[in-house]
Amino acid sequence: DVCSSDLNALVLFSGGQDSTTCLALSQYERVETIAFDYGQRHAVELQARLRVLAELNREPLTCAAAKNAVRQHH
Repeated sequence: DVCSSDLNALVLFSGGQDSTTCLALSQYERVETIAFDYGQRHAVELQARLRVLAELNREPLTCAAAKNAVRQHH
């Protein structure tokens, strides 16, 4: 089972320096990434995220729905 293995990790990956370092240093067999697009000011990081994931041959997963949820609560 993929979800119960100690060899898997999920990295909250914005594309900034901190999360890029965490992804690069990960020693798990399988690492998935996720990001949330909530209309943040540092959207340039989300663009950098796509470039880093392309270099690492990984598929991006971005939750755009979170953008609407955050705005509804403000």
